[in-house]
Amino acid sequence: MAEGGAADLDTQRGEVSALLKTQLRKGDTWYLVDSRWFKQWKKYVGFDSWDKYQMGDQNVYPGPVDNSGLLGDGDGLAIKEHLIDELDYILVPTKGWNKLVSWYSLTENQEPIARKVVEQGMFVKHCKVEVYLTELKLCEDGNMDNVITRRFSKADTIDVIEKEMRKLFTIPDERETRLWNRYMSNTFEPLNKPDSTIQDAGLYQGQVLVIEQKSEDGTWPRGSTAPKSSGASNISALPKISPSSLTNHNSSFNSRNNSYDYSDQSRQSERSGLCGLSNLGNTCFMNSAVQCLSNIPPLTEYFLKDKFTDELNKDNPLGMKGEIAKAYADLIKQLWSGKFSYVTPRPFKTQVGRFAPQFSGYQQQDSHELLAFLLDGLHEDLNRIRQKPYIQLKDANGRPDKVVAEEAWENHVKRNDSIIVDIFHGLFKSTLVCPVCSKVSVTFDPFCYLTLPLPMKKERTLEVYLVRLDPLAKPTQYKLTVPKVGYISDLCTSLSNLSEVSAEKMIVTDIYNHRFHRIFATNENLSSIMERDDIYVFELAVNRVEDTDHVVIPVHLREKYKQSGYNHTSTPLFGQPFLLAVPRTLSEDKLYNMLLLRLCRFVRSPVEEDEEACQETSKLHAVNGNGTNGLLEEGSPSEMETDEQDEESSQDQELPSENDNSQSEDSVDNELENGVVGPQNSTKGPQTAGHSRKRLFTFQFNNMGKTDFSLIKEDTRQIRFDEGHLRLSDRSYLSLDWEPEMKKKYFDETVVEDFDKHESMEYKPQKKAFFKLKDCIELFTTKEKLGAEDPWYCPSCKQHQQATKKLDLWSLPPVLAVHLKRFSYSRYMRDKLDSLVDFPLRDLDMSEFLINPNAGPCRYDLIAVSNHYGGMGGGHYTAYARNKDDEKWYNFDDSSVSPANEDQIVSKAGYVLFYQRQDTVKGTGYFALDREEEDEVEGEGEGEEEDDEEKDGEERTERKKPSFTKGASSSATTSAGAQSDEEDLNENRRRMNDNEQADEQQQEEEEEEEEEEEEEEAPIRDVTMKAN
Repeated sequence: MAEGGAADLDTQRGEVSALLKTQLRKGDTWYLVDSRWFKQWKKYVGFDSWDKYQMGDQNVYPGPVDNSGLLGDGDGLAIKEHLIDELDYILVPTKGWNKLVSWYSLTENQEPIARKVVEQGMFVKHCKVEVYLTELKLCEDGNMDNVITRRFSKADTIDVIEKEMRKLFTIPDERETRLWNRYMSNTFEPLNKPDSTIQDAGLYQGQVLVIEQKSEDGTWPRGSTAPKSSGASNISALPKISPSSLTNHNSSFNSRNNSYDYSDQSRQSERSGLCGLSNLGNTCFMNSAVQCLSNIPPLTEYFLKDKFTDELNKDNPLGMKGEIAKAYADLIKQLWSGKFSYVTPRPFKTQVGRFAPQFSGYQQQDSHELLAFLLDGLHEDLNRIRQKPYIQLKDANGRPDKVVAEEAWENHVKRNDSIIVDIFHGLFKSTLVCPVCSKVSVTFDPFCYLTLPLPMKKERTLEVYLVRLDPLAKPTQYKLTVPKVGYISDLCTSLSNLSEVSAEKMIVTDIYNHRFHRIFATNENLSSIMERDDIYVFELAVNRVEDTDHVVIPVHLREKYKQSGYNHTSTPLFGQPFLLAVPRTLSEDKLYNMLLLRLCRFVRSPVEEDEEACQETSKLHAVNGNGTNGLLEEGSPSEMETDEQDEESSQDQELPSENDNSQSEDSVDNELENGVVGPQNSTKGPQTAGHSRKRLFTFQFNNMGKTDFSLIKEDTRQIRFDEGHLRLSDRSYLSLDWEPEMKKKYFDETVVEDFDKHESMEYKPQKKAFFKLKDCIELFTTKEKLGAEDPWYCPSCKQHQQATKKLDLWSLPPVLAVHLKRFSYSRYMRDKLDSLVDFPLRDLDMSEFLINPNAGPCRYDLIAVSNHYGGMGGGHYTAYARNKDDEKWYNFDDSSVSPANEDQIVSKAGYVLFYQRQDTVKGTGYFALDREEEDEVEGEGEGEEEDDEEKDGEERTERKKPSFTKGASSSATTSAGAQSDEEDLNENRRRMNDNEQADEQQQEEEEEEEEEEEEEEAPIRDVTMKAN
């Protein structure tokens, strides 16, 4: 029968394999299993057809289910953050979990990690195991400082939470209670639908819930609520934002899904655009992105003036039937109405979830990914091109950059022409050079935002243990600095510098559950080492590459045991495995002595518990001629006299099944003698009749899970390793088998975990204080070599090559979106770079990065920032933005809006930056809407308005050339370009004079409007624009 219980290995494999295919159903319970334990179990039962070498091998017996690698420190019920399915854990259904535990048991003091299946998605429903529970902070109304944290499933109802809170705060059953959702210090929303789930209620990670008890006189401490209805709920003490300060007013809000939620009482003191967005449950990423876009003046004016209605493209197959544009327009109008302190963007999120299912649930997402989707969706919904023509792309083929760039932009706007293109699209030059034939490929490609790498040192720290050659030395723990994208050889070099051990004599391993989980080759990637791996580096006596007269063998320690039926669940492995370099030809005696020497730190004298033990020890001393209790001098075999076992005793000591051809200890002894030296091999001491010599342990060679009988030659008892053993593998190893009594008496397990700490463990890596934004742009435009996994197809060589690639900026848009690449992902690594990037608030000069000599104005001022606080997979998003009306900075944190100082804007949280070019701001007349506003202010006649419409057409034509915008060449020929430059210079001078006059007129008009608004107590909102 199988070691793991009543079911044999084939049955285990078949049953679990079938159960893993169970479909997810809402409400079912699944369990997390550490992937390392599960991989070990798969090896043991031969789960994969290509990996049956060690099937049934006791050396890979997985032992009790062990989830310690998934559990966080401190809280035994909490799992580590950022675990990844299939990589860190395996999900198994309830039946599968019960079977595994019945076969192998669960590690002592561990609780099962059970998770519910929840349903996600607004329209397309899909089931998902909720690995990470929602952490809620619970408190009483009368004592909100006493906060208790509890975790709930998104499928749990409000009623379940209320019952848990009543229990936590020992509230009598007869007392009536109600729950409140606390947003800010003075903002509360009632949770009055007990059947509503956490997901339906929009509760998010860290949400504070307050339970209120009804007073004995029948009143509620927080006051009475409005009658419960399907469409209304109350908010108590809703804060309202005034231009000068934040004051509090009471209001209620509407929670219907078909309209935006906001307070019914309009307050005329609200400033346009200073309106928060409620968090619907991990939707801070969306709120941050929307607030940034909301504060881009030309885009917001476009929607506020309803210009989008004429350009809606409902038939675009790449668009969303105009739904995204309409939902966004509705939301912008609410934010800029000047009536509300915050709105609930549920309709907008619903539409986003319809067309981008990745945003449909309530998981934390990336604000940049939403921005990318939103800009693309708005572009396609508002694309002025109704029928996109087919365009054959051409390579430069030696033509001048100017010609190729103009051609590329013209081709782009033949298919893509929208307000998004007008505002956000620029052009960069891409140059690829083949390393073989030197073929140069030049293309010009449009971009909507720049993704800039951070100029960080590509390094990480790793903690490893060095096991020195000296058998008495404890392992030493080191903290190493190694390249993130490096090799195992880099780890060895770094360790060599600290330890003075030659890197050529090191072997790097991953030890798990008393065995070698992996033995790394020097050319393997460091990315395959994860943070939680136990890395041991062994010093060898030889250089494996140069020395072919020795082989390196992995050695495991294994305990024999008496089988008690088939239901044995303990693991046979113990202690720490080690590596040993031995000659390719040696005797059994010499190998035994080398192994014993390596183990001398763990081997101890026996404890003399009784007279019999003392007599046995004396006998050992007498026979061996010394007092070492079986440990002889260096160079001679270690032997001990024991009573010869009778046949019955030998049968009891039968080894566990190694494979299908398992043998008893006696039968193995007869063929291999298992390292036991008989009388003819004795090297020391007289022979005693009726006794045979026996060692501390016997050994057995294993290759691919099978006992290897070919190494020991019967006639000479010599061990010979062939060429195949020169290749080190964790599947070929030597097992040292200890009798339980011998292990208990001679092996000291208390010293196994002992280690020393090197001074490098105190080292805390110093990060550079900050980088400048221009450092990131320089890195973006630096030449790089394409990776082996991302080659370029060379049209000359007719094959893929690792070409060199260089990006250069050719033209920049009116609004430049800059995405700082703080997050990095790979199969083994997830990381966030939290270095400070110092970005200017004004006068960002991009001219040094533009290769187009006629690029025109390129000075930018910052207008918005999307911030991300915290680590990978979670954290919190906020936004800083400059209001277009009062030009002051504000902090947008979900439903809260507060003034911000300029020195707050630049921080380590800066993630997505928005800059507006100075020549495109309100009052310059750059955008058509700007000029229309000027016409309204100046009150010009209809004839002049018609002229403006003609200019609008010309403006649109000009925008179809990238650097062919204001101040740049607008002609496709060189001669026309020179003429245009001169005209633009004169035009700019004229505008400067006009602007001075317009500013004076504008100032007088604004003063008159402000006086009128104060008298009428109307919302303060600057709707005028500077005249040209």
